[in-house]
Amino acid sequence: MNEPCSVVIYQPVKNPMQSGKAGMGQCWLLDYEEPHEDARFIEPVMGWTGSSNMQKQLKLRFDTKEEAIAYAERQGYRYTVREPKARKLIKRNYADNFQYKKASQ
Repeated sequence: MNEPCSVVIYQPVKNPMQSGKAGMGQCWLLDYEEPHEDARFIEPVMGWTGSSNMQKQLKLRFDTKEEAIAYAERQGYRYTVREPKARKLIKRNYADNFQYKKASQ
């Protein structure tokens, strides 16, 4: 019959076009996964891509991971939580930018 929807709960990553950390980690997103049997199709007249599943277009925003998980459980969704990766910091001095580096041969 109807299987429950699968969703992914994750924290969005920082925009690579921005250098600061402002706005990072402030929300969690719940994204619907596209079922395999509900493939997209090409509309023959205009050539547009279509689908019978509009949930793939939705991204629900939550303040905390716990709120997103509670929503998924209330709706009966199967969910996967993707924890954010820790940011790697490389400590360097400003003078390191101007040091001579030999080209490897």
